[in-house]
This record gives sequence, C-alpha cells and structure tokens, in this order.
Amino acid sequence: MDQLADPLRARRAYWHLVLSGAPALPAVREGLRHPDGDVRDYCTKALDHLVDRDTYPLLVAMLDDPDHRVRVDALHALACDRCKNDGCRPAKEDLLDGAVRLLRADPHKHVRAMAVEVVGRWVHTDSPASRVLIDSRDNDPEPSVRKKAGWYAPGGTIYRRTAPK
Repeated sequence: MDQLADPLRARRAYWHLVLSGAPALPAVREGLRHPDGDVRDYCTKALDHLVDRDTYPLLVAMLDDPDHRVRVDALHALACDRCKNDGCRPAKEDLLDGAVRLLRADPHKHVRAMAVEVVGRWVHTDSPASRVLIDSRDNDPEPSVRKKAGWYAPGGTIYRRTAPK
C-alpha cells in the first residue's frame, strides 16, 4: 500500500492491483482504511474494476471519506457499469440516500456532479430522486452541476435516452 502513497510508484502499483483481479481485493479493502488520502483514492479507483457483492458496502462507506477525491471516485465506481466484469450493483436502499445527501450538501462541485449520475439511476422509478435532480438543476450554486442535473432530470437528454420503453 505504501507504493500507492509514492507519486513515482503509485500508477504502476494501481495497475498491478487492477490487473491482479480478485486476488488483490483483500489488499484493496485494507487500503480503504489507510491514513493517506492518495492510497484510499487509488483503492477506490481500483474498486471501479474489482468490486464484488461483498465489497459494495465498503465502497458505499467511502461516500463519507473526508477526501473529496475519494468521494468522487466512490460515486463513479458505484455509477459506472463499463469497467465492471460482473453485473452486480448495489441496491437502491443501500446507496440512494447517501448519493442524495452528497448531491444536496457536499461542498465540492465535483462530488455533487458525480452524485447526479448515481441519483439519476433511479430517476424513472423514484419520485424523490426526480425531485432532488430537479432541485439541483434549478438551484445548485455551480453551473456545471446544474447543467448535468438537467441532463438527468425529467425532460433532460439522458432522462429521455434512459426512459423505459
């Protein structure tokens, strides 16, 4: 894990973890508790590729990390399906409340913008998710977050593209 804290070795160590696959999960899980934010961030990024059903709760817990980069990457890993090898996803009841909380109140615009994607997963089936996206579209102090929320809110381009047929 100390290599992830070394700027000269971090990327190579990260890719070693990712390319090692499931056998690297115990080390990645341990790295989520590391005192160095860079290590926690790299481990969170690795989970975008390696997460399994048993690790999702740890990834959800990273939404409360003090480092905003970790929160952004945890949200990305929870929202993104492209990098995953299996089809498992966290349940709405385990994730939506935390994502809504971050979208409404996180001080970092990048965290709020990534929270839009997580909340947007349930915009067609959960009226509170729709309402928080509409509120962010209309009231977030950051123009880029308002724009992204508009894509996911009812009537937006992503909302229309992802609408059930």
